Amino acid sequence: MSCVSLILVTIGIITPIRGLIPSTVVADDRPSYRTAEMILTAYSSSPDETDETPHVTAYGTETRDGVLANNCLSFGTKVQIPELFGDKVFTVEDRKNSRYSCSWVDVWYPSKTEAKKFGIAREVEILIFD
Repeated sequence: MSCVSLILVTIGIITPIRGLIPSTVVADDRPSYRTAEMILTAYSSSPDETDETPHVTAYGTETRDGVLANNCLSFGTKVQIPELFGDKVFTVEDRKNSRYSCSWVDVWYPSKTEAKKFGIAREVEILIFD
């Protein structure tokens, strides 16, 4: 966050959106990334959870393992969630319902049963590869 942004947040002119302002920028053997705390949920291609094309992502690809939905990260952005999935890489290819803010991410599962087994929403640190 720039000094100007920090000042504007501090004096209340703007409000930061959780998940968009990196909490840490790290350099190790991976490509450069930033971290953010986000609320993680799961979804499937069941008709009651999607639009009229349940197996097609908002990006126009087929739903499959590794698809992630978020309303603010660009399509194609690579993301890791080490706390739950280790080194697995997800790709942003879908969107959530517009009522959800930028700080929510959704992992796709092949069935509603598997998505429900994942459980309720939880806050996790994600790695965003820009």
